[in-house]
Amino acid sequence: MPLDVLFWLGCAVFALSLALVTDLTPHRTWGACAAVGYAVAAAFARRAPCPWSRRGTVAALLGSVVVPLALMVTVGAAQSEVHVVEHSGGLLLDSGSPYVPHPAGVDDYNPYLPGMALFGIPHALFGGTPLVDARVWFCAVFLVSMLVAARRSENDRPSARAAFLLAAFPAVALPLAVGGVDLPVIGLMCLGLALAGRSGSGTAAGLAMGAAAALKWTAWPLLPVGLVLLAVTAGRRAAVRAGVLAVLVAALAVVPVALADPHAFVEHVVLFPLGEGGVRSPAASPLPGHLLATYVPGGSALAMAALVAAAGGVAVSLAVRPPRTVVAAADRLALGLGLAMCLIPATRFGYLVYPIVLAVWFRRTELPSVARRVGRSVGVGRRG
Repeated sequence: MPLDVLFWLGCAVFALSLALVTDLTPHRTWGACAAVGYAVAAAFARRAPCPWSRRGTVAALLGSVVVPLALMVTVGAAQSEVHVVEHSGGLLLDSGSPYVPHPAGVDDYNPYLPGMALFGIPHALFGGTPLVDARVWFCAVFLVSMLVAARRSENDRPSARAAFLLAAFPAVALPLAVGGVDLPVIGLMCLGLALAGRSGSGTAAGLAMGAAAALKWTAWPLLPVGLVLLAVTAGRRAAVRAGVLAVLVAALAVVPVALADPHAFVEHVVLFPLGEGGVRSPAASPLPGHLLATYVPGGSALAMAALVAAAGGVAVSLAVRPPRTVVAAADRLALGLGLAMCLIPATRFGYLVYPIVLAVWFRRTELPSVARRVGRSVGVGRRG
């Protein structure tokens, strides 16, 4: 059986299993819609003369992203992150700060940097229409960033198809539909890294990296990796220019809000994500950092020490062996983020989408040949 058929069938099984076992309504809706889309994609792939056909990709994308997103936007079903971002947009317009001064419950907390509140402003201004849902803007920023990051010519259709295939992958499609805030961050990170690898003056790379850094702390490891890559590909002057611009963009978004209410800023975006806020963070997947913090005396300190050691190791590797290609830089960043996601005390399996996308996206041109080799080795891949 062809490898793409097996892939879509595997995605269908995963989506259906999720729909049957989850107690979260948005995830159940996604699973039911996505299972149908992936099954149709497998049927199209089975009849297609060449692997990874356009019809299969479109069917998977419709079933796993477009249909469930439209359905959930219409009925108002979403992950809590969507409501947090939309509420923060209203707070930003009303008070100049996206943070509740005295949060009392989990839903009052906004663990994102001030730039994320921009995705909630359309809802605050024009609430009541589907196009102002924050998820629509999450999707738009993610897809546009990935397409621009991949673009090498005026009509780069293979890159567009790769972006749509990535969007249809369950680890990406699920948060796109239910409201994962990490995808626009990932998109801007990939864009910043891609621009850093194209030499140039560093201006565009710095702006993209700064925009990512203004959204969430998870984007900040991009800065040292991207700037080292830019120093190798375009020289130190370009790297310095990009670094200054990135810090300036992030500072313009973060500093005024932090100064307006320092206590609220620290409570929301520093203590709460670390599991040290007034309310325990719901991010509690059984990864090493969470297990240490939960079951080992002094485990939180041990997890943070391990996190600092991992960050130090990545920093040393950048100094000793700086990445000279975008793929090498993406691998280094994926490694660092993967370690961080596993070691922070308040963590989720969903955060692993960062290293997954970084590791896969910049190897998209290599994947077809890899898939063919894998198919031959396991005895699949022939069409008949």
